[in-house]
Amino acid sequence: MTGSSSTSPVWHPFSQHQLEPVFKQIVRTDGAYLIDENGRSVFDAISSWWVITHGHRHPAIMQAIRLALERFDQIIFAEYTHEPAEALARGLIGLAPPGMAHVFYSDSGSTAVEVAIKMALGFFHNNRAPRSRVVVMEHGYHGDTIGTMSAGERGVFNAPYAPLLFDVDTIPFPEEGREQQTLDALERFCRGGEIAALLIEPLVLGAGGMKMYSPHLLTEFRRITERYDTLLIADEVMTGWGRTGTLLACEQSDITPDILCLSKGITGGALPLAATLCTAEIFAAHLSDDRSRMFFHSSSYTANPIACAAALANLDVWCKEPVKERIQAVADMHHERLVRFRPDPRFSNIRQQGTIAALDLAVETTGYLSEVGPRLRAFFRQRDLLIRPLGNVIYLMPPYCVTESDLDRAYGAIEEAADFIRKAAS
Repeated sequence: MTGSSSTSPVWHPFSQHQLEPVFKQIVRTDGAYLIDENGRSVFDAISSWWVITHGHRHPAIMQAIRLALERFDQIIFAEYTHEPAEALARGLIGLAPPGMAHVFYSDSGSTAVEVAIKMALGFFHNNRAPRSRVVVMEHGYHGDTIGTMSAGERGVFNAPYAPLLFDVDTIPFPEEGREQQTLDALERFCRGGEIAALLIEPLVLGAGGMKMYSPHLLTEFRRITERYDTLLIADEVMTGWGRTGTLLACEQSDITPDILCLSKGITGGALPLAATLCTAEIFAAHLSDDRSRMFFHSSSYTANPIACAAALANLDVWCKEPVKERIQAVADMHHERLVRFRPDPRFSNIRQQGTIAALDLAVETTGYLSEVGPRLRAFFRQRDLLIRPLGNVIYLMPPYCVTESDLDRAYGAIEEAADFIRKAAS
């Protein structure tokens, strides 16, 4: 049954129920598709908010979940451990950049970053050289908990909660031709000796508008933070698991962060799970005979065994299936289809990083609250396409099982949408 604001008690995320009262029910998922209550197949062009990597209900991951259900439910992780968590930690460290040594589990991207911020502050506190400030990048988004909102772009997302947020230092986004301004700002902040960590989304800022920057800047960020003994936190919640063309975005700069945040595609999108990886030095700063120096963070569902089993199966898929080839194929399909948009005056800032493609619709009002956003979503929904623009920014981030015909439909609809919006405005 279709849910509406008048009949359903459910409060949906990032939804203005007064304006969007009807929510179709999804009754099944399969590959790159969501099947709704009317039997219509909807192409999931944004991987259900960037979590689905290989495709919905990948057989190996589903089987791992079924097997885990025969043995486990939740286990208190402060008192015990279990093999799915142990094996997954070893697997994650094996895939991560050299130098990662420990894994702390949580249950969402926001909590993965909260954990990272607390690790960074705890590192300096326990080493009796306290630093209390964090540097972030303009337009960044790291989640919707208090700490991650504090670290994200200030604006409509978090204005009601401003009294709860702590201050951070912000470097400008490295726009092409103005990259040095960003590097100079970072160095200026770090030179003061109060910065505990630089927290960034590597290569692509997701919710901030799919803004993209060059890998060489990530190398420079690492160089500057190392010079001033500042920690580097890489928020790879969205960029990880192949989205930027490599397993992790950090690989393209050949750097090792001090702390690495993973979630979303860690289970292939099947179940919620997050992991915050850190170096041995950060773990050691919390290691002591003094119980007050322990890391004070937990979640009731830390290291859920069934989610860990799904994540282990995901690692196995990466090892045994041609995932990298599929990612390259998606990137190539994007590249071929974006060509026709570059000379089109209805669009600007045509860009791509791996499996992520984005373009800005030329309209008078831009930004997340641009009135064109809901109109575009409705237009795509009528064509059985899950495309959820960030205001006037249209992006595609499909599962790696996407076909050429799937993308042809999506790109064709984007062209049609530009005509639709232009006619409505005239």
